[in-house]
Amino acid sequence: MKTMPLASPHTYRNALRGILSKTVILSGLIAAIYSAQASEVSDISKLMRNGQYADALVKTDAVLAKHPRDAQMRFVKGLILAEQNKSAEAIAIFSKLTEDFPDLPEPYNNLAVLYAANGQYDKARTTLDMAIRTNPTYATALENLGDIYAKLASQAYDKALQIDPGSNVPQPKLTLVRTLSGNITGGTIPKLASANTANSKPSTPAVPAVVPTPTPAPEPKPKPEPKPEPAAPVEKPKPAEKPVEKPAPKPAEKPVEKPVEKPVEKPAEKPAEKPAKADKAAEKAAEKAAKAAESAREEKDKTAVLAAVNNWAKAWSDLDVKSYLAAYGNDFQTPKGESRKEWADERRARIEEKGHITVKVEAPQIAIKNDTATVRFRQIYNSNRLTVNSRKTLILTKQGNKWLIKQERSGG
Repeated sequence: MKTMPLASPHTYRNALRGILSKTVILSGLIAAIYSAQASEVSDISKLMRNGQYADALVKTDAVLAKHPRDAQMRFVKGLILAEQNKSAEAIAIFSKLTEDFPDLPEPYNNLAVLYAANGQYDKARTTLDMAIRTNPTYATALENLGDIYAKLASQAYDKALQIDPGSNVPQPKLTLVRTLSGNITGGTIPKLASANTANSKPSTPAVPAVVPTPTPAPEPKPKPEPKPEPAAPVEKPKPAEKPVEKPAPKPAEKPVEKPVEKPVEKPAEKPAEKPAKADKAAEKAAEKAAKAAESAREEKDKTAVLAAVNNWAKAWSDLDVKSYLAAYGNDFQTPKGESRKEWADERRARIEEKGHITVKVEAPQIAIKNDTATVRFRQIYNSNRLTVNSRKTLILTKQGNKWLIKQERSGG
């Protein structure tokens, strides 16, 4: 995350290590608006650069005694307190600045950084939203907001791991259910035992089931006359034993299968739901963080591209041929297909022969894809010989840390 200190932030960076990645010099806009004397600001800045924060604070308080509403000096005091690790006092300073000067984005940004350093990421996110409302193209706050969303996503993922530490290890669902059912729900094992006893009960009536089967025994009674054949009634009860054996295993097998399946299937769903919900929350937070970071990068690139175009127009207006030609990349496509040297010599001659030139860039529209930017705008050109108001298109490519012109078209 970025803060907005006025001097080298070594102590402050150590205090917020892991959260702060860069520092940015406070815009001179505030200094131009408010009344602190330039010499006093210079002295305080020098003390801060040398790490003499106590002396810098004394001088700052002396200025504020005369000018208690001076936003510049109040902002500097907040920075000094942050450097001294006096987070609560620094937060109070920046909070009051946001109340008194709600249109300034920098106090919101620094307040959010301090909240984040204390682990108050929700408050930091809300405060950065306020900074962006004051300036929707404030790249520092946009980039910091991306960092905050990334941290929130990390916390959500950590929470998911706490709910189920093994959720990040892919396992077969059925194996997981059988493993967890014995460990998590203590009542599962007794339920399985009761199911087995229920299965044993039907097996006991299997014995009385054999009793009604001797009904065929009365059949040999009408045949008592042939006394020499006593073996016949002995052989007939033997096949009666076969139906006793067949129905006995059938009722024993069916109840055993059903209760085994039910306790396995029911616990299967419950443990799997919690990590799934936590994973979805982590994914959504990560997606939101990625979108915020991408938006911040895009805004940052657009700001850099617009600055490159404005610097190109300024160099042209100042008749600064060296800076003007430096705005074009080595891969610049000359309009008539001539060599780069021929084109550069022709441009130098045309610029230097003019008494004065002004070039204005109005209503720029920027589109960026990968490392190529297309800028369409209205160019208002004035010189001692010519005035032209026309449409202009510049195509720039990112080469290292610079955006340089690759193509230049008029009327597009």
